[in-house]
This record gives sequence, structure tokens and C-alpha cells, in this order.
Amino acid sequence: MRAAATNPAAQHRSGVWIAIAAYVAWGLMPLYWHLLKAVPAMQVMAHRVVWSALFVCGWLGFKYGRGWVRETLSRPHAATMLALSGALIAVNWGLYIWAVNAGHVVESSLGYFINPLLSVVLGVVVLKERLNRVQWLSVGIATMGVLWLTFSYGRFPWIAIVLACSFGAYGLVRKLLGVPPVRGLGVESLWLLLPALAFLLWSEASGRGHLLPHAGQAGWGWGVLGLLVFGGVLTSLPLIGFAAAVQRIPYSLVGLLQYISPTLQLLVGVLVLHEPFGRERAVGFAFIWVALAIYAADGVLRTRRNRPAIT
Repeated sequence: MRAAATNPAAQHRSGVWIAIAAYVAWGLMPLYWHLLKAVPAMQVMAHRVVWSALFVCGWLGFKYGRGWVRETLSRPHAATMLALSGALIAVNWGLYIWAVNAGHVVESSLGYFINPLLSVVLGVVVLKERLNRVQWLSVGIATMGVLWLTFSYGRFPWIAIVLACSFGAYGLVRKLLGVPPVRGLGVESLWLLLPALAFLLWSEASGRGHLLPHAGQAGWGWGVLGLLVFGGVLTSLPLIGFAAAVQRIPYSLVGLLQYISPTLQLLVGVLVLHEPFGRERAVGFAFIWVALAIYAADGVLRTRRNRPAIT
């Protein structure tokens, strides 16, 4: 009886730590992709797809058997919508890898700070959800921050906006479809697998690849190949952990913990990779952080207000 009574608390604690581990892994990922700076971003992306597909599909086959693809695609429009979400996540992954290795980690982190608020806007426009005054205030302040960054940079922060939009649209498609996260990733990976394999084979055949030795050209070696292979695993493990965590803790808490990732990305960009972060950028980011703080505080208060009393 005691074990049963304490089980929910133990599940909550494990869920919190699993979620934190997933977000820390995502936040530190720029350091990993930076190790592959010598590899063209498109090839890194293709390897990420191939090895992620093998790892995720192997894990799903082990856990659910051979019928998991058929079960996932049994929902109406599942094949088409997962093909669309796969294309969106491919754009997100590819741009992110390029941005990290082109010295835009700080701007990339901005995209993931903006993404939760963009998801709110998509919910209003597409899903006809309603926002209260505090949430509209958050969206307005965040918009001011993006505008400030645009004018202070002297250019539109397109990397941040494309990352936020692609991931926001990806989340919207997945919400509309409603398939389990890891199964959806598995089908998306299968959609992307053949194009990724074809690109890698073409790269090797044309002499642009470096996994195999070409005439007068040395390969990247086993160390780089190992990094590329493990990059697929590194793509999959945090998502599997995230899927497990959301079953154990309230989604409002998941929403608060998600800011661990872009915060770590920002710190990596500034403190480790020494990207510039002057006063103009600090002001723009401050707008975004204030907006997120207001939105998060409002969510916590509403969750507590609506929580049923325990008797």
C-alpha cells in the first residue's frame, strides 16, 4: 500500500528529471554539431535522418512489433500529414545545423525562445483558441522584441523566424493529427529516409562525399563517421525521453521546463563559441524573456486556480 501511495510522487520526480535531461541535451546540441563543422550541412542533415530512422524504427519495432507503421498510418490523412511534418522538421534540422556551424547559435536560440509564443498565435488563428489579456500582452511584448532585433541588426532575423515558424507549424500538424510522438517521428523518418540515402549515395558517387576514400582525397575517417552515426541517436533519445516525461508530469510544467533548451543554446553561443551579444541584442532578448515570464506566470496561476482540491 505504501509503495502504491508513493508511486505517483516517484513518477512525477522521474518525469521532471527525464524532461530536464531531454532539454539539456537539446540545449547543448550546438556543441555536438560544431564538432562536425568540416562536414557540409546537407550531408550532416542526411546522416541525421538516416541514422535517426534506423534507431527510432528499430526501437519501435522492438517495443511494438512489425505492425506499428500500419497502426500509425491507420488514422485518416496520417500518411499525408506525416509527410508534411517530416518536410517541416527536415527544414528545421537542416537550417539549425547550418546556422550553428555558420556562427548563428545566438540567433538560433532566439527562434526557440519565440516558438512557444508563435504556437500560441497558431492556436488562435488555426485552432480558434482564445487568449486572455495577459497572454495577448505577452504576444505583443514578444513582437516588440522581434521588431527591435530586426531594426538593431539592420536585417530581418530570418534564421530565428524560419526556425520558429517551421517548428511551430510542425507542432501544429502533429497536434491536428494526434499520433504518439515517437511513432510519428518514425514514420516521418521513413518518409525522409530514401531521399537522404539517395543524396548520400550521390555525394559519394560524385566525389563530394568523404565517408569513403576517393582518388586523391582522404576520407573524414572513422571518428567523423562515428559522430555522424551518433548524431542520429542524439536526435532520437531526447524526443523519446520527452515522450516519456509528458506522461508523468503536468503539461504546464513541461511548458516551463522547455526554456532550458534555448537558454543553454544562448549560453553556448556567447560563452563557448564567443558569438557577439551586445547591448542591442540584449534589449531585444529582454523583451522576449519578459514576454515568456508573463506568459509562464499566467499559465502557472491559471493551473493552480483550476486545480481541484484534494480531500
